[in-house]
Amino acid sequence: MAEIRKSEGLIDWLDQRLAVKAFMRVMMTEYWIPKNINFLWAMGVVLVVLFGVLLVTGLLLLMYYKPDINLAFDSVNYTIMQEVEYGWLWRHMHGVAASATFLIIYIHLFTGIYYGSYKKGREMIWITGMVLFIAFSAEAFSGYMLPWGQMSYWAAQVITNLFSGIPVIGDDVVIWIRGDYVVADATLTRFFMLHVVLLPLVIIVVIAVHFYSLRFPHVNNQESEVLNFDMESKKFLEGRKKESKVVPFWPVFLSKDFFVVGFFMTVFFALVCYQFDFAMDPINFEPANSMKTPAHIYPEWYFLWNYEVLRGFFFDIGGMAAMDIGLIAFVIANIVFMVLPFLDRNPMNTAPAHKRPVFKYWFWLLVCDMIVLTVYGKLPPTGVNAWVGFVAAVVFLGLFIALPFITKHEAKGDAQ
Repeated sequence: MAEIRKSEGLIDWLDQRLAVKAFMRVMMTEYWIPKNINFLWAMGVVLVVLFGVLLVTGLLLLMYYKPDINLAFDSVNYTIMQEVEYGWLWRHMHGVAASATFLIIYIHLFTGIYYGSYKKGREMIWITGMVLFIAFSAEAFSGYMLPWGQMSYWAAQVITNLFSGIPVIGDDVVIWIRGDYVVADATLTRFFMLHVVLLPLVIIVVIAVHFYSLRFPHVNNQESEVLNFDMESKKFLEGRKKESKVVPFWPVFLSKDFFVVGFFMTVFFALVCYQFDFAMDPINFEPANSMKTPAHIYPEWYFLWNYEVLRGFFFDIGGMAAMDIGLIAFVIANIVFMVLPFLDRNPMNTAPAHKRPVFKYWFWLLVCDMIVLTVYGKLPPTGVNAWVGFVAAVVFLGLFIALPFITKHEAKGDAQ
């Protein structure tokens, strides 16, 4: 046992028992970040702040929410919104934070693709980030059910029914997920458990692993320059701060992150207080009714692109049913980003997209296509809309099929 001496203060007392100073050096003051970055590198910290907002507001809402199909709608729309003091604020903060989280996730995702932050030793950073995306998606879907409005009920009906497409065991899986033959009280309580207990724990663990995975290959930079972090950090510690290409995570980098977070939270509270319908679907203010199907069922905006891929194939092809083709495309669309580091066949070229002659067109075409999928995912799939959705879905899948060939050709050009 280490010798315990008289402490010189609270920090010293904790340091003798928990080694807090060594922990702070490893995680904060001697964790080095490249200087050559921009505000887009602050999105990770913004996401952590938003997750904190979701946790706190979720706990406050949990005090009054009733996970029962006969009580859930009124507990949200009357008790919380009208009877509980500032209940409207907590609900709006929770709803807007959910939408804002996905906005920041998509910015974070495309930033990583643009700057090649998924390659050359950073594969685990990318994979854990995509696991987080899946976990947040499941968390958002389970939370969307809880108000038990019309869109909550019918979205649950459609999404759970997708599992019936699994060969042989599909119908049994649907019943197992729902806890009943139809979306009912058992379904609500199961998704309530997922939303408030299991998925938040999974997200917390994966966030920790995601940050831990950043320790080894270190954070990327705008030019994807390979830095000798040991040498650059030595310059900084010797006082040659201007000459060094790195800065410590705390206080230099994190203080700049706080500025971005402050700006973002200003916009966030403007939405909460003045644009509270930003994250509220009007149809969901009607109680769930299994006998009244909405004219047009659609998910929240952050799921629209993959929902359009699902329904984009509206006709049979080569003897395969349209539903089966759409389901296969939907599954591919939801896992293809996970394997992106292995689809890029030019792993040594970590330059940003604007310095890659072919990849830059691939990147911007992907962004535009996902915007088209998102816009048309909310429109009725009739007439021209259906054909636009079909073409956009085919383009999306085609882009990822073409990526290995594009990047392999690019690698040959780099070698010459």
